[in-house]
Amino acid sequence: MKRRNKGDSDHHLVTVPVWDGKAPPSAPSALLLALEGRAFLEWACSLAGWPWLRRAPKGDGHPVLVFPGLIAGDASTWFLRRFLSSCGYTAYPWELGINVGPKDGIVRGMTERVREIASKHKAKVSLVGWSLGGAMARALAVAMPEKVRSVITLGSPINGHPRATNAWRIFELASGFDADDPRLRAVMSRHPPVPMTSILSRSDGVVNWRISMVPRTERSENIEVPASHFGLGVNPAVLWAIADRLAQAEGEWRPFDRNGWRSVFYRDPDAPVPQSAGVAGRAKRRRTRKVAIAT
Repeated sequence: MKRRNKGDSDHHLVTVPVWDGKAPPSAPSALLLALEGRAFLEWACSLAGWPWLRRAPKGDGHPVLVFPGLIAGDASTWFLRRFLSSCGYTAYPWELGINVGPKDGIVRGMTERVREIASKHKAKVSLVGWSLGGAMARALAVAMPEKVRSVITLGSPINGHPRATNAWRIFELASGFDADDPRLRAVMSRHPPVPMTSILSRSDGVVNWRISMVPRTERSENIEVPASHFGLGVNPAVLWAIADRLAQAEGEWRPFDRNGWRSVFYRDPDAPVPQSAGVAGRAKRRRTRKVAIAT
């Protein structure tokens, strides 16, 4: 694979191995899936913590398009969009109904939606996608990077084995695609040449956190949060991280700062487990799949 160099064109793409055919990660356990019910607590925490969330970093007013997850629609992203609006952004729903995957009509509609918003504001559009919506937003940024300012994904299946989720059967029924369709794997093997942040949770009960990892490059990163899959779009820690990432001036992207109080809520899933973690730490290191860029 090639790493993007400073002198490369903005349209240069990093190629990422989606699955090497060996020891694929499994879908999250039944216990983690059962724990998804805690999403209601995350909703409650955001409502109770709204005064604190109002202090999140403010934006410059640029447009942000929000993509819902599998078999979800714009109603599911209402709270997230309201939060983004309170931060000073012009937040847009995707307006394509229920997300049933990358069917021709939806792919065409997403492309037209980004062009429409970019033309209206005469500015690039940031894309925020939840679960499958994030994978689709990332693919869109690969296809039209000249219209996209940044991408943020929330618990999205963007690399690794396509069945390392508890939703792959639903995806196949809704989209008509096989989860391991070579065409989808070809699309997912490309990383967009725009700033990108993947927000993920090790306790995600729907998507194995390892397949939400993006390659660490000069303009891409992974942020680990304590959240459920169904709560990622309303979790206070996630909302704050989204606001922080979007608030960066265009062309001045920097990695997320985990210093101070942030170290309590945000971990770096790329960081090695400290030796002091002992046997448990060594076991974690063996289980952790590293996503690297070959130079």
